[in-house]
Amino acid sequence: MNRVVITGMGAITPCGNTVEKLWDNVSQGVSGIDYITKFDASNFKVKIAAEVKGFNPDDYMGRESKRMDLYCQYAVAASTDAVKDAGLGEDFLKGNNRAGVMVGSGIGGLYTLQEQIIKLHDKGPHRVAPLFIPMCITNMAAGHIAIKFGVIGINMAHVTACSSGGTSIGEAFRNIKHGYSDIILAGGAEAAVTEIGVAGFTELTALSESNDPKRGIIPFDKDRNGFVIGEGAGVLVLEELGHAVARGAKIYAEIKGYGANADAYHMTAPNPEGETAAAAMLLAMDEAGIAPEDVSYVNAHGTGTPHNDLPETIAIKLALGERAYHIPVSSTKSMTGHLLGAAGAVEAIICIKALENDFIPPTIGLDTPGEGCDLDYVKGRGRKREMKYTLSNSFAFGGHNAVLCMKKWEGK
Repeated sequence: MNRVVITGMGAITPCGNTVEKLWDNVSQGVSGIDYITKFDASNFKVKIAAEVKGFNPDDYMGRESKRMDLYCQYAVAASTDAVKDAGLGEDFLKGNNRAGVMVGSGIGGLYTLQEQIIKLHDKGPHRVAPLFIPMCITNMAAGHIAIKFGVIGINMAHVTACSSGGTSIGEAFRNIKHGYSDIILAGGAEAAVTEIGVAGFTELTALSESNDPKRGIIPFDKDRNGFVIGEGAGVLVLEELGHAVARGAKIYAEIKGYGANADAYHMTAPNPEGETAAAAMLLAMDEAGIAPEDVSYVNAHGTGTPHNDLPETIAIKLALGERAYHIPVSSTKSMTGHLLGAAGAVEAIICIKALENDFIPPTIGLDTPGEGCDLDYVKGRGRKREMKYTLSNSFAFGGHNAVLCMKKWEGK
């Protein structure tokens, strides 16, 4: 079996539009959550979100951005930075059938969908944009990335709701591990901070209605009452180790394991017993060949909803046993908000930076842990710690679970 390493990363997030800016803010406990500016939220119950700030698509794609929904723009921008970071050059992947793209989204082109349905209603069917369908469908981020870089190998868009980014990275890892590809751009993208997106999640009672940016999403806290919707993209360059070494690539980390399964329990709520989420963690650890004692840090799904945080805590304890009480667990969604289909990819990047810097990012906003939430959630401030392996959890609507196990790169 092939070994799979990460050689490039790109991120467009509420905490910064580069990987370094993202890490600087997350490691220092700086939140990207604020009041909504993308539309007038005065009549909405929810008035805060984690918006991307200062993003200009012209910096990445010029006029072509007019043919893309915002989620695709984020994806192409993050992939452009990842390719550059990997030292590939824009023509390196062109025409290579051993190169691929796996970039998913939970919802897809919600901006375009909302805009064109309003246009249909107000102005009639003949005013709907000719590119409405290709702009809103969920595979188009992967399609645009392949077009930009001339990638003719495998091209897929995994849709597993809030696990889409993690699922995409895991499936790309397996594809390279089993010898089908040498290099894959993998990750997730989302742009759902729209009227219909915020209204929909609000009426589902999934979003926090506190409307205090500092207390909007408070994972594991006794007063937690929902998540803060976010947006952005994360893309990683996954590469077969020999291929990376042969071209002299910088290696950030190694992916060692991937666990994926289903709760088969409820449309939106996780299994309260935590059994299947724990099983996904164990699958990732088993493939990596590690024991609980080897895990240095768990980046939790940690949505700050009453339904998620306790079952995830139970799952971590089931998977790691008594060792769970000695392993730092944090939810970086407390700063980035919940990036939905992009969350798993951005959180994988955060885990890689944690490995690289021997530093655990904090869970901010957590004052008093809720009943049963009794692990080390790295309250308030991050901390130095010698790192070797991380687990990154993604648990989604529909019961989709995806867990990534990544290892610090030690030069061999």
